[in-house]
Amino acid sequence: MTLREKSILAGLYLSKFDTKGLSALGFSSFKEAYNALGFAIGTKPASLKNYRDELDPYFPNERQGWHKRQLRDHCRAILEQFRDADLESLKHMICNFCGDDFRDMNFQDASETTTNIDAFAQRIMTGRAAENYFTKHYQADPVFYDTEIEDVTHSGCGYDFKLWTSSNRFFAVEVKGIRELRGSIAMTDKEFHAAKALKNSYFLYVVKNFVDTPTPTTVRNPAESNMDFTRTERLVIQVSWRSSI
Repeated sequence: MTLREKSILAGLYLSKFDTKGLSALGFSSFKEAYNALGFAIGTKPASLKNYRDELDPYFPNERQGWHKRQLRDHCRAILEQFRDADLESLKHMICNFCGDDFRDMNFQDASETTTNIDAFAQRIMTGRAAENYFTKHYQADPVFYDTEIEDVTHSGCGYDFKLWTSSNRFFAVEVKGIRELRGSIAMTDKEFHAAKALKNSYFLYVVKNFVDTPTPTTVRNPAESNMDFTRTERLVIQVSWRSSI
């Protein structure tokens, strides 16, 4: 699917399933959905609202939407293809638009409750939205101005991005997302030790307040900052099944 088709489908999901669709993705409001889902997919939050409004006249909700405007051909094509899809099917598709992490959720232990899985999905979506927000806005930070960005999210190096300066020096940036103005963040052991090793060349970039207006906060050298980190350990039991043949 193209980015526009993904955006239209997200708008259709929000129009058709309304507040039930919001809850299924862990969102508390449409504004949060536009922000988090929009940035996670890679489109403007306003575009999702526009597509929802354009499709509202075709679904039984309390909004009139753009009922005096003829439906555009590219929206009509998505409507005709997906108007009868159920909530879980569309939800699964939209989650997959937001990155590979969602595809791994197919292998969640069957004992996981739906509530836990939905909360996990919402955290992943907020994290992906924060990463995409960063790639669009990082140069607004004076420290990062006029740097070249390199995405290293899948390299396992303890941070998400390298920002290269003109003198061939790099800043390591780990991006986190928080739904509200205040909340907790977690760094993996690798991220924390990378921060300790790189010191002033390591930054935490936290995008807060997706429920209203996303706002970034940058923390340099977080391991030695005034942030109070607490070490947490968790025992993970992995189960496998063996047989002979």
